[in-house]
Amino acid sequence: MGKYILAVDQSTQGTKGLLFNEKGELTARADLPHAQIVNEKGWVEHDLDEIFRNTVDVCRRVIEKAGIAPAEIMALGISNQRETSAAWNKVTGRPVCHAIVWQCARAAEICARHEKAGEAESVRQKTGIPLSPYFPAAKLQWIMENVPEAAELAKRGELAVGTIDSWLVYKLTGGTVHRTDYSNASRTQLFNLETLAWDEELLQSFHIPADAMPEVMMSDSAFGMTDLEGLLPGKIPITGVLGDSHGALFGQNCRKKGELKATYGTGSSVMMNTGESRYDSQHGLVTSLAWGIGGRVEYVLEGNLNYTGASITWLKEQMGMISSASETEALAMQANAEDHAYFVPAFTGLGAPYWDAEATGLLTGITRTTGKKEMIKACVESIAYQITDLIEIMREETGDPVETLHVDGGPTGNRYLMQFQADMADTCVLVPDLQELSGMGAAYLAGISCGLYQEETIFEHIRTTAYRRQMEEAVRFQKYEGWKNAIRKALLH
Repeated sequence: MGKYILAVDQSTQGTKGLLFNEKGELTARADLPHAQIVNEKGWVEHDLDEIFRNTVDVCRRVIEKAGIAPAEIMALGISNQRETSAAWNKVTGRPVCHAIVWQCARAAEICARHEKAGEAESVRQKTGIPLSPYFPAAKLQWIMENVPEAAELAKRGELAVGTIDSWLVYKLTGGTVHRTDYSNASRTQLFNLETLAWDEELLQSFHIPADAMPEVMMSDSAFGMTDLEGLLPGKIPITGVLGDSHGALFGQNCRKKGELKATYGTGSSVMMNTGESRYDSQHGLVTSLAWGIGGRVEYVLEGNLNYTGASITWLKEQMGMISSASETEALAMQANAEDHAYFVPAFTGLGAPYWDAEATGLLTGITRTTGKKEMIKACVESIAYQITDLIEIMREETGDPVETLHVDGGPTGNRYLMQFQADMADTCVLVPDLQELSGMGAAYLAGISCGLYQEETIFEHIRTTAYRRQMEEAVRFQKYEGWKNAIRKALLH
């Protein structure tokens, strides 16, 4: 019999089941999408029960696909979409409402209230995060104020809230534990980075009962035992939990101070490992915890973008300009290179480093040379421009030259985008041969934690493709200045 690590990567668009063998190689993968529930106000939600059902189903499918015996699985790792916020009855396990997705800006008015009360700087100093409806604190307060069942359960001490990892851990363990890890906790805007605990003043300010919050664990802890709803012959431990971007940082082996990665997904995360040094950004970046491993925590600087890969989805589903994301590479290459159209994807405001929830998207710089291909090129290039904005700030605030950028996610298969990213960011972009870095990071952490993998050698088999800058500096400067002008227009509302 072999030995395997099972990983669940629960992301914004769907859920993946990933199976890794004892060498750390991906053996099989299974995917299931879930509904994106968007109403007329632009609120974005997910069905928590659907996510849990899909989680168990992808685990079943990946085991069947690999043709292994369920008894060969040693442990489970989880990576997850982070700021998406959940609330449920801790007695019955039933959600009190749909999950509020990280993209959803419905809590903007709540953030404005806290801003008006003069709380913004205290929130940022304690949590490393600027006030924004992007993060769970305001989303959970919205639930407390607008979902009567949540308030009733809170009075009886029967409410549970948290991020998607805590929902999955709760459900997978049959409701026996309510736990999260340091990486996810640090993204809630309720976790004090100094005390490494839930902040009582912030919980009171956002009207969230302390007994509804999950227990915070080291990322390599034993979170609980699961048999995946009877799928396995016996229970296995959940031994690795990481927010998806933190999972990708770990999977990219960016475990040393100064190492940097960008995850390209529905949105994007640019994350720099700052080791045990905590940088308090003055330019819109967020300070979070990378993870808690081996009894100690490490920090990151991070910038989050709401719409990167989602812009390509918009081209396909709302605009009907492409039938699949894979078409964008060829169309961008065929577009007029001299066209100066810029696309700013502020569908629900702008994330880092601008944090403007009221900004709206725009297409600017249109001329007679602008056609379908040029518009698609502008959408693709907007991804690289946004990520470059964050890298430039990281260079400024840490003094690190950032000569290498590790990347992952579906859009990194687009060669036009990767070359343009190397040109704009003036760095070497490394694309690994395996794209499932978030799930792999959680699997590797779980495998190290349970003793199957050796952390000194498990990353050695990863191979990369390198993209290096080819664009002349004068051209790069001109293009990037055009982007910054487009951003300034988007911020004028």
